Amino acid sequence: MDLLDAVWHLLNLVAPGIGLGLIAGGLAKLLWRRELAGVRWQRLAGWAAGASTFALLAGLVITGRDGRMGTYGAMVLACAAALWWAGFRRR
Repeated sequence: MDLLDAVWHLLNLVAPGIGLGLIAGGLAKLLWRRELAGVRWQRLAGWAAGASTFALLAGLVITGRDGRMGTYGAMVLACAAALWWAGFRRR
């Protein structure tokens, strides 16, 4: 495996977490338009993508395999918690 293959493997590993964060941040901004008017989309998507990717990597470390359903469930929960933290908690 050369360097380019290693980079592609790494990008494909974190793609579900980043994709979930971007989609969830956009949908949250769309669904709760009034409540999230003062929060930037980049903040929501960044927090959600970071938490989802962290849950994905933690699931890989804990189970030893990528793509387990429990890991994807943890990604959804981490994404929801991050969206709440970035958008709805009291300032």
